[in-house]
Amino acid sequence: MVLERDILPYLQWLLGNESGVGALRQFVLVILGFGFLALILGYLFSAARHGLLRGGDVVFQTITTSFRDLFQISPRRVWALSMLAVKEAWRRRVAVVLAVFFLILLFASWFLKTDTQDPGRLFTSFVLAATTYLVLGLALLLSAFSLPGDFKAKTIYTVVTKPVRSGEIILGRIIGFTIIGTAMLLVMAVCSFVFVDRSLDHTHRVEDSSLRRTSTTDSEIGYHGRTTLDAYHRHDVKLNAEHDGSTLSNHSHFHFIEADGDSHRVLGAEEVMQARVPRWGKLRYLDRQGVEQERGINVGNEWSYRGFIAGNTQSAAIWTFQNVVESLDPDRKVLPIGLTVRVFRTHKGIIGKRIPGGIKIRNPETGVQSQLQLFEALDGKVFEYNIPRKLVSMDDAEIDLYRDLVSSQGQIEISVHCLAGGQYFGFAQADCYLRLEDASPTFNYVKVYLSIWVQMVIVTAIGVAISALVSGPVAMLFTVSFIILGFFRDYFLDIATGNVYGGGPVESLYRLLTQMNMTTGLDPGAGATLLKGTDSVLQTLMWSLAQVLPDFAAFSTVGFAASGFDVPIDKVLQDLTTCLAYIAGLAVVGYFLLRTREVAR
Repeated sequence: MVLERDILPYLQWLLGNESGVGALRQFVLVILGFGFLALILGYLFSAARHGLLRGGDVVFQTITTSFRDLFQISPRRVWALSMLAVKEAWRRRVAVVLAVFFLILLFASWFLKTDTQDPGRLFTSFVLAATTYLVLGLALLLSAFSLPGDFKAKTIYTVVTKPVRSGEIILGRIIGFTIIGTAMLLVMAVCSFVFVDRSLDHTHRVEDSSLRRTSTTDSEIGYHGRTTLDAYHRHDVKLNAEHDGSTLSNHSHFHFIEADGDSHRVLGAEEVMQARVPRWGKLRYLDRQGVEQERGINVGNEWSYRGFIAGNTQSAAIWTFQNVVESLDPDRKVLPIGLTVRVFRTHKGIIGKRIPGGIKIRNPETGVQSQLQLFEALDGKVFEYNIPRKLVSMDDAEIDLYRDLVSSQGQIEISVHCLAGGQYFGFAQADCYLRLEDASPTFNYVKVYLSIWVQMVIVTAIGVAISALVSGPVAMLFTVSFIILGFFRDYFLDIATGNVYGGGPVESLYRLLTQMNMTTGLDPGAGATLLKGTDSVLQTLMWSLAQVLPDFAAFSTVGFAASGFDVPIDKVLQDLTTCLAYIAGLAVVGYFLLRTREVAR
């Protein structure tokens, strides 16, 4: 799973610490900054229309009226307007979205095959992505065309003749459309969960002719064999003397097997949908000579998320984990870890063959370390390994995992090595973790849908706010622009802060037109000064806009569920808090925009 940004504890994210500004403080600063800017621009427009003194009085009256309206908002009127928005949305036949979703699920099995190594990832990511796009499209169309449609049909005049305020109209629309979207999401969540579960549930039969006895000792009698080929794969089988047991994992799942008279009964697939709870450590690297580095070896990938270690050298990836205690291991026999390995080949070898690697466990305080624990890696697959309680040190002495390898501060180091010459292992910080007790996959699914709900609510709030001033098509284009920029917010912010090659927007355009290299400096002169000066102004505006752009890419938690990881509750709380902040800010914006319309006065 890709995790490019650390997920902070909720209170640290909200309030910040000595190393960073909290979200609450940043929200207040943004509100004050844009509020001051709006106040200045409002006065300039008012002064141009009414004169300097009269313009100031108009601005003052608007502000005082706004505060009075804020404290006089009636929940009862807001709820009544919300129900009106729900009825309006229903008349627009929003149920068509559900019909489209059902058609997608109906024919999806024609195109989604279970012959991939991880069918759970494929099916889960597909249904969640389809849900996201459909719900965001629904929110966009409902919110962008609602108020403009009322103005065009003049039905808004019936509403404003009642004792309602502009803020109540905006909040009513946002809440009403959110209710409709939430109802749609609930139906989609249930249907998609059932679809994934039923599509991936299957069974096999044990090939009795393949069973072989594995021991001649009466107390250790066992059998091994294989299953039939079903759903594009088969499993190896391990049974005990009573012919009970399980299959080995294949296609990211396994099956339990029960004796059934003279035959065997293979039960349904297990771990098709998982919710692993990881505890991540801090990553560092060793280069080919064993010298510590912050970054891994660069194999030429443009995406620098992962660093690589070279095979058959002293190169290694080392994770340091904190607070490792025996309570992480209830049975006190093993310490489960998970490892995702990306393989980079400098020669072809045998495609599909596993690449050998090794794991060492070390005490960072005393330097005591275990002998190499061997494993074999497949590219992109999660390798799960149980570190045994009893290990052997480098000098062949028996050592205990918790007594000898965990420091007095509760730290432990896990280093991973590639043993194949000419091959490379690639790792990021989130690619190795201590695996805690798994969470509920069903509840994890709910948390993913909460992230989709957050995106839907923000799109709804943007569309309603901007549609209070402009026509439906313009509101839709504006909202779509916000969505697109939100999905690429990080890159947009990199351009605004000058963290990309080629300079700012104008300089990049100049280089494109003149076919100039991105890294070549501009010739000194008035032209270069003009380009950089223009870019400086544009980048300042872009940076300001980036502060209010919703980071839709960060909101999405589809990758967690598709990769079989639990969505951290801190992430859910952060997204819900951010959603609330957007609702508050956009409701205020929509209130002022609606007040500029003659009908709202």
